[in-house]
Amino acid sequence: MYSAEEQQKLIALTTELLKRTSVAISDKEKDASFLHQLLSVIRYHEWRYYVLSEPVIADFEYDQLFSFLKKIEEHYPETISIDSPTQRVSHDLTKEFPEVTHLVPMLSLDNSYDAEDLRLWDKRVRDLTGVEEIEYCMEPKFDGAGISVVFENDQLFRGATRGDGSVGEDITRNIKTLRSIPLSASFSTYGIYRIEIRGEALINKEAFKKLNVKRLEESLPPLANARNSASGGLRQQDPKDVADRKLEAFLYHVSFAENKNEENLLGTTLHAHSEIISLLHSLGFKTPQGELKKLKGIDAVIDACNAFEKKRESLAYEIDGLVIKVDALNLQKKCGYTSHHPRWAIAYKFAAKQATTLLKKVDFQVGRTGAITPVAKLEPVELAGVTISSISMFNEDFITEKDIRLGDRVLIERAGDVIPYIVMPVKEARSGTEEPILFPTHCPSCNEPLHKPDGEVNWRCVNINCPAQVAERLIHFVSKDAMDIRGLGAATIQEFVDEGLLKNIPDIYHLDYEQIRKLEGWKDKSVGNLQKSIEASKKQPLHRLIFGLGIRFIGETTAKKVSEQLHDITELKDWTSEQLMSMEDIGPKVAMSLYDFFHTPSNLEMIEALRKEGVTLVHEKRKPSADGLLAGKSFLFTGTLNMKRSVAESMVENNGGTVLGSVSSKLNYLVVGADAGSKLDKAKKLGTVIILTEDEFVKMVNG
Repeated sequence: MYSAEEQQKLIALTTELLKRTSVAISDKEKDASFLHQLLSVIRYHEWRYYVLSEPVIADFEYDQLFSFLKKIEEHYPETISIDSPTQRVSHDLTKEFPEVTHLVPMLSLDNSYDAEDLRLWDKRVRDLTGVEEIEYCMEPKFDGAGISVVFENDQLFRGATRGDGSVGEDITRNIKTLRSIPLSASFSTYGIYRIEIRGEALINKEAFKKLNVKRLEESLPPLANARNSASGGLRQQDPKDVADRKLEAFLYHVSFAENKNEENLLGTTLHAHSEIISLLHSLGFKTPQGELKKLKGIDAVIDACNAFEKKRESLAYEIDGLVIKVDALNLQKKCGYTSHHPRWAIAYKFAAKQATTLLKKVDFQVGRTGAITPVAKLEPVELAGVTISSISMFNEDFITEKDIRLGDRVLIERAGDVIPYIVMPVKEARSGTEEPILFPTHCPSCNEPLHKPDGEVNWRCVNINCPAQVAERLIHFVSKDAMDIRGLGAATIQEFVDEGLLKNIPDIYHLDYEQIRKLEGWKDKSVGNLQKSIEASKKQPLHRLIFGLGIRFIGETTAKKVSEQLHDITELKDWTSEQLMSMEDIGPKVAMSLYDFFHTPSNLEMIEALRKEGVTLVHEKRKPSADGLLAGKSFLFTGTLNMKRSVAESMVENNGGTVLGSVSSKLNYLVVGADAGSKLDKAKKLGTVIILTEDEFVKMVNG
């Protein structure tokens, strides 16, 4: 439909128009040539989103363009054309499935972004209905693919995509693979013969992660996000492929309902939106009932929106906002519709999680283990309330597989884990001036040749004296979960390295405090506090030291398990890799990493230097308290907890209990967090283990 050259021009024009969306409307905007440009850009992005399912701008950016056009047409009604995007719903048609007409057009929702928008909408609703205080329903705005399902005589008759709002694609075979949609439902119990229900097909976060792991194992590229995965999955030609996507469907709106006499039941038999959701829920449909709230007045709605946004990331599904609806159907009827959206509903959009921006350059950073990480330096862009100017690109393979180039416009996303991620380069925006990203062959810090170990994706600098690694190792060593040396932050470490005060870890324990006093910003008090913090760190337990040494693959929990097998840390130099692997939860990679570290002479010299400085290198085994609250009880933790795992384990030990490393007949309690895996399955099969949630565990500890 669009040539590469046309797409490049339209994307460039998009950037220009987005800059104008915040400007007050003037006569310049009603100019015919300007409106033609704006309409062309919006239509292009609708085509990319709805037809190809390959958007090249973020939803928020599209909303800005659409709202800009609406404002122009509101100021100058004479500019409205019959084919304006505000007069119809966007296209979504391909020729892969038969076309089907919806019983009632599927309209979009008007958007709001703050409390003021909601108050203005509420005033319009009250003016239209004549009701002083409206009862609203609030529910999640799922980020998936819109669908419509029709039931006749209690049987699933048809499923369709949203399409252009009036006409969609018949995907009944694929809809039947969604187990969250029943094949039959007892609508006749309520006198309903034919009903059209709207909803959203989507994939939950965990299933999406597993899907991408599977794709990578099959050497397929990962899917960019859960929404595109759902949209693409619905339109697979083979229903088996649809089933593989593990799609689900939330049903949240009835657009049409009649009895056998073709009498409309909306507003007669069915009186309110909340009533309809309860009805669907009772018939076995997946609905937003668990999150739906009935609220009286717009102030209550605004408070609920603010509260809900805080728990957005904890939901199992991606949502990009909330939908506010007038609950009473008779009041909905009074509000009516525009050509684009119902006046009785509005979407409250959260801060954008996607945006496009320019990749200006790439820095190559050296981590504490020598791994070289490419970091994209971006033109700063606002994303989910945070300004993003740099993003990790992980490794050389990531750059190569996505074909990212210097000067590219890139689509970035801030997903559930809140880490910014480059989804893809916008290749259609390329002008020909973009350049390949050349991965270095030598360390950016010490200029030593880089190496890539077999089976790994990262290039590494193996020079133990590499200046960049020294600073990173020191920063990790003094961190809160390691030796916890207050006053030695990252900036201070770098300053001391630059001044020659720190060259390795043992240097921390014989710093030249007189020299530090001469540095800018350092006074007697701050130097004294630093000295006290360093002295206190010498008494940290052995597992903190092991973690602080920065050994590859050794996290806090593993460090603790290793320390419990020792009296003195140097015993590890006599252990074989087989002995190391005999420890609970220690696999080949971890064992080999420990073996290599403690069989490297320079590392052993460093440890002996720490001993001379008075750092604790022994593990004092503590006997469980016989009269503690958890005395005689054993615990194991699995999944993701709200508190740190080390904190939870300390709570057990401080109360006389013991922490085990695996599920066995000796285990009394398994504390389960999110995404619990095989340990939970084993505990259930064993039958003797009591399974607790994190909250139940905390209540137990608190008596």
